[in-house]
Amino acid sequence: MPSNSASPGIRLADLAARIGATLDGDGEVRVDHVATLEHAGPGALTFLVGVRYRGLLATTRASAVIVAPAHASGTRLPKLVHANPYAAYASAATILYPVARAAAGVHASAIVAESARVDPSAAVGAHAVIGDGARIAPRVEIGAGCSVGAGVVLGEDVVLHSNVTLYARSVVGARTIIHAGAVIGSDGFGMAEEGGRWIKIPQVGRVVIGADCEIGANTTIDRGAIDDTVIEDDVKLDNQIQIGHNCVIGAHTAIAGCVGIAGSTRIGRNCKIGGAAMISGHLNIADNTVVSGSTGVFHSIDTAGVYTGAFPALPHREWQHVMSVTRRLRTLEARINALERSTGDAEPTQGEDSP
Repeated sequence: MPSNSASPGIRLADLAARIGATLDGDGEVRVDHVATLEHAGPGALTFLVGVRYRGLLATTRASAVIVAPAHASGTRLPKLVHANPYAAYASAATILYPVARAAAGVHASAIVAESARVDPSAAVGAHAVIGDGARIAPRVEIGAGCSVGAGVVLGEDVVLHSNVTLYARSVVGARTIIHAGAVIGSDGFGMAEEGGRWIKIPQVGRVVIGADCEIGANTTIDRGAIDDTVIEDDVKLDNQIQIGHNCVIGAHTAIAGCVGIAGSTRIGRNCKIGGAAMISGHLNIADNTVVSGSTGVFHSIDTAGVYTGAFPALPHREWQHVMSVTRRLRTLEARINALERSTGDAEPTQGEDSP
């Protein structure tokens, strides 16, 4: 496979030093792109994580490979040995594929309010709009068509890809990346019912996003109703996530695509939320909790662990049978309890006192 790297290549010895790996083999070998074990060719750096693809290690045509110490003997290729090969690969790929910075300056078609403060090193793209009193820190990149509302604060090196919308008074910490189409600070879903009609509750809080976060494309984060919605440092959000008003997402948490989180829920630090999970409002989820994909969370989780509520896929007719049995469980339970009582074998059911 030909190289598709923007890098001229790097000596393996230099790469090992930069990513904190141990070099095993010829350090003069140069790599200029990354590839999978199966499709790698000359100049490629590949990696092995786990044992699933270990059989490909002996046949890969890569120039070098990243491996854990336990797998270092599986290839004669020059290698970078690291306790966490996937993290080492991420660091190496970042070096091989450097991100080009946008040229500083404000595009002629952009609209910048007179009271906004835009650092001269920032880049403001075509047709972007920056509102009154906004503060744009050094080296910020604002893509084409972005809308940055009044009083918004963007920290150093923030990147807004095209068509990001930041409502008034939103705050984004240093080095955070927000992908195209994301909407930060829209009104939360706050309504009071009276006489069969809905009264809109003003949403007067903000969205405050910490440093080193990443917000995926078309993800939406609602502003707080009274207090702020808070996304702490180093939170990683995938595409098309909905975060309701007044939520707090703890530092270093990662949330996969299409997750919905209702308002006023607090998710702890270092949590992992699988794709399409649905989390009800006004809950607390403990630090270091893992929620599997498609799981519904309807009660607070006070003890860290892995929580799964998804029903695995079945052939349709089998699923119909399982659901039919499931619907009869209460009836079956009542019949079993009655039978046990009639034979004297009954144990106290929930709510009954033990003898």
